[in-house]
Amino acid sequence: MRKTSLQIKMLYDKMGSAEKKIADWIFENPDALVPLSISELADSCGCGEATVVRFARRLGFSGYQELKISLAQESGKTQLNNAVSENDSCFEIFEKVSNDIYCTLEMTKNSVDKAALEQAAELVLNAKKTVVFGLGNSASVATDMQHKFLRIGHDVTAYCDNHMQVIAASHLGENDLAIGISHSGSSVDIVDALTIAKQSGAKTIAVTNKGKSPIIKQGDIVLYTNSDETQYSILGLNSRIAQLAIVNTLYYYVACHDKTVKNAIDLTERSLQSKKY
Repeated sequence: MRKTSLQIKMLYDKMGSAEKKIADWIFENPDALVPLSISELADSCGCGEATVVRFARRLGFSGYQELKISLAQESGKTQLNNAVSENDSCFEIFEKVSNDIYCTLEMTKNSVDKAALEQAAELVLNAKKTVVFGLGNSASVATDMQHKFLRIGHDVTAYCDNHMQVIAASHLGENDLAIGISHSGSSVDIVDALTIAKQSGAKTIAVTNKGKSPIIKQGDIVLYTNSDETQYSILGLNSRIAQLAIVNTLYYYVACHDKTVKNAIDLTERSLQSKKY
């Protein structure tokens, strides 16, 4: 079955204003489109019939009729913009969570600047010391980055306390790197820590959700995620997974380009042998 609702959401930012009206109408009325003719839908959305056809083709359909058939097949199934409710089965909740994650990763992939990602990877590869700042939901991502890079012999430390972040930032130098992770980009403590790191001469990378936010001004390089957290994603799962995807990308890049990594991994594995049965 085609995930038409997912496609609409992933392509939303690329649509014109008239096409967005159709997308919004479908999300607001998920079961109401099927009985409508193309003219009725166009009238409901305040656009022309040609726009409806263009909208359908953007989603990969030959025309409006094929779009209707796809939506009819999805009728009664989990909708992307529905909140998890007490009436959902456990699998239906899992399906909604999985759909959101899939959509977030696809949107993030389309939002990341390739050149910026390459530059960020080179900074991590060549930094004498790297500090990672994260608070709240982003703290676990910072800690994960520290864990991954320590295993391959890179000096990476995560700071998830706002006082320690400022202290660490103040002792950085021109060969060091500071990474600030904040979904909102408006965390005062993370922005302050990156500001101090920059004043200390270190290079800075900001990992944040797409859009304007204070953290952008403090990042020499900005890596955008694109997560539209829904009302039931209280713990920000989607944003964390998008951030982890960025971290994993940097990790694999460094692991593939640093010739000392193999020995570091061997050393790590030998040191951990006594911790396993």
